[in-house]
Amino acid sequence: MPINPIKVGITGGIGSGKTVVCKMFNLLGVPVYDADRLAKVIMVENTEVVESIISAFGQKAYFEDGKVNRNYLASEVFGDAEKLRLLNSIVHPAVAIDFELWIKENEQKPYIVKEAALLVESGSYKTLDYLITVTSPEKVRIKRVLNRDPHRTIHDVTSIISRQLSEAEKIEKSHFVIVNDDITLIIPQVLGIHESLISSGLAG
Repeated sequence: MPINPIKVGITGGIGSGKTVVCKMFNLLGVPVYDADRLAKVIMVENTEVVESIISAFGQKAYFEDGKVNRNYLASEVFGDAEKLRLLNSIVHPAVAIDFELWIKENEQKPYIVKEAALLVESGSYKTLDYLITVTSPEKVRIKRVLNRDPHRTIHDVTSIISRQLSEAEKIEKSHFVIVNDDITLIIPQVLGIHESLISSGLAG
């Protein structure tokens, strides 16, 4: 039997609605670690990470006020698998350490949730006990992202989707699937998974 807290991952493609689902788990008292958001924090606040990124990509990687020059970094790694691997090799280990410390802070909880877009692509889902994929039709996802991020174009969004694993590949690795198609109710699905984790004896 897994040792508490059970580690549950939530993933899904851009615009699938991972964040909405995670807010629902949070309302149920489940701690949620937003790996993508915290990676951005670490890229600014972790001195070793900052120095490694500057060493690898040059001073242009940061503005004078210390903020990450995301456009520059994106242009550096876009279409260059080796540079992307280099950036990930700097950031991902630091996030992993931060996540482990966060788990210890929440070790009294039956289970915790880690939210990240690339849990399957990065292979980090293998360090978790269970995986949930949030799925949604591509047209719905594109519409959501365009409404959320006015600076993006349809081409931008479809390009991002094309670089991510298909939903089918993510679902294949998952223990649970949440359908977020703007038709199917999400709350009963979240409650079902929550009750399954708690009442089956897997957690708690």
